[in-house]
Amino acid sequence: MKLGLLLLAALPIATYAQDSISLNPTNEYPNTFSSGSANVQKFDNKARRFRDWSVSVGGGAAFMATSDLTSFYGKKINLGYNSYVSLDKQISHTFGLSLAYQKGETNQKGVQLGPRGKTAGVGEAKTKYDQIALIGDVNFSNLLRRVDNYSHYRWALHGYGGIGFMSFNTSLHDNDEFRWSNSPKRVPLFIEQKMDISSFYYQVGAGLKYNVSKLIDIEARAMYIISGDDEFDGGGWAGPADYDLTSGNSKYNMINDKRSDNMLTVNLGVSFKLGKQMSHLAWHDPLQEVYYRTNVLDNTANELVVCEKGDNDNDGVCDDWDRELNTPAGARVDGAGVALDMDLDGVIDLYDKCVTVPGSPDNNGCPIN
Repeated sequence: MKLGLLLLAALPIATYAQDSISLNPTNEYPNTFSSGSANVQKFDNKARRFRDWSVSVGGGAAFMATSDLTSFYGKKINLGYNSYVSLDKQISHTFGLSLAYQKGETNQKGVQLGPRGKTAGVGEAKTKYDQIALIGDVNFSNLLRRVDNYSHYRWALHGYGGIGFMSFNTSLHDNDEFRWSNSPKRVPLFIEQKMDISSFYYQVGAGLKYNVSKLIDIEARAMYIISGDDEFDGGGWAGPADYDLTSGNSKYNMINDKRSDNMLTVNLGVSFKLGKQMSHLAWHDPLQEVYYRTNVLDNTANELVVCEKGDNDNDGVCDDWDRELNTPAGARVDGAGVALDMDLDGVIDLYDKCVTVPGSPDNNGCPIN
């Protein structure tokens, strides 16, 4: 019974213990339900101190890297191109998200295994792709910045990781005139992948950004794209027999045992920072204000000189504002350095024998009877 009464008494205490201020039943702030504190403010566009949206565009080279047909063939590099545009949202000073669209083309070569490779010669393929991805962005420079680093913040190292969907078209040519068709001869092998759930892919990468101005950043970025598709390089459809080295049905996707053709892109891009605020959140050091306030206090302390003229009468009041520079030793003084005379009889308390009673200076501050 006592335990039940105790619980009933504790329930309202626990309910209202989050804040000592009565709850606001309206939607106005302070709202104690939002943070457990009445000292909160509504966060809207007016409260934003930093830009957090940007648009990025860029382009560069694309290579089919880990694949059967590769852009790095015969000690030569077969260049392709890549271009991108993205809408970027900075969530915090260390993390952001981007919705990106990429378009490009790769050129790759390879030779089949076995006798068919001798007949067909070097196969040359092209892959044209379109990609849409959601990419996460980690600002390592902000995340790992030392608290004692006061250097100017212009360069930043970023890490990227994302997922997306892509469509692609490939074409492959070789010298085996009877391989695909005899009429007409050397009909290329075409592969088309539409953008659907089966075209899911991953990507990771890194970039180095430079803060040109409050409006513009430039970045060098490298991304490694894991397609999860053995047809992405144009080497043909991947059937179970295509990976059986004892089979006479040799195909390009038997050149290596990787089941995913992966691509590398190297880009140079420009970001246009949107908004009216002075700086972008990605370039904000969270300890910057602490540094500033500490420096202000340090400089103020250095500039403040206490008792520049000294305290010649040793009454505890600097001569800079002491109104009585020759206070007798041992006398109590007010804030202006004037000796105290509590009964205002003209005799300071140090010499006054009757401190609380006005008297004659000739009688040590006491009344004459």
